[in-house]
Amino acid sequence: MSRINYDLPDLQAFVAVAERNSFRQAANDLFISQPALSRRIDKLEEALGVKLFERTTRRVQLTNVGQAFLVNVRDALNGLEDAVLGVADLAAHRTGTVTLACVPSAVWHFLPDVLKRYTAQFPKIRVRVHDESAQDVLNLVLTGEADFGICFTGAENPEINFQPIYVESYVLAMRRDHPLAGRKKLSWKDTVDERYISVAKSSGNRSVLDAALAGVEKHPWISCEINHVSGILALVESGLGVAAVPGLSILAQRQGAVIGVPLVNPSVKRTLGLICKHQHAMAPASRTLFDMLSANITKKRRI
Repeated sequence: MSRINYDLPDLQAFVAVAERNSFRQAANDLFISQPALSRRIDKLEEALGVKLFERTTRRVQLTNVGQAFLVNVRDALNGLEDAVLGVADLAAHRTGTVTLACVPSAVWHFLPDVLKRYTAQFPKIRVRVHDESAQDVLNLVLTGEADFGICFTGAENPEINFQPIYVESYVLAMRRDHPLAGRKKLSWKDTVDERYISVAKSSGNRSVLDAALAGVEKHPWISCEINHVSGILALVESGLGVAAVPGLSILAQRQGAVIGVPLVNPSVKRTLGLICKHQHAMAPASRTLFDMLSANITKKRRI
């Protein structure tokens, strides 16, 4: 098998151009001339036998192959950076990278205080947070792209260790000036005549709600679907309708224009948990953050 003839500066040049969409700006960032940068990209494309960029006089754009290659190169460079930092530093929690995945509503509620303390204690550790849908969080943990996660799915997966941390109820989100806003609680039949906004069927929240309402005779007709809870809350705030959302997502709305009224008959709940792969030894830096989150969340626990 013949050796592919490229080196680390060629990969760094590729990432610089991809991120800047400009040979000129990338060359400035790398402190090399633009012709030298072009030679590096040409060398890399020739070695790989593919075209990585579409180039015109006005713009530079990644090809489809280039977009896929960028993901792999970034991962490789990040891994190399961690390796160069040294095993001793990683073991001592002084340097490295911790990656966690988290459903968006939990980011605001659980992470800020802990991350402030963690980064103050370990200022040279980089923390990456993927705020994604429940399924994406689970997939990131399963594939090893995230060291651990906060999610409400995964408990039934034999590859996942699910540590329950918090039970939250779904509420009916509405504008503060909505006629139902003064109620202490609402049954699902109270929502039948409302314009109801829902997350799409691909959402984990939709699965929780559909399962809970399977035997309910009267529940609202969906007038609008959107992929994410954050989008739902924006539509609710605009006055488009009401929506059933996790209670933590209302707490994350700092403006206070949208409120949540508890839903009953049935009451719908979801359990958030810290998730990681079974028999997966986390690096010390990751394990420390995991334990700090677990200890902090226990103070707020409802289980």
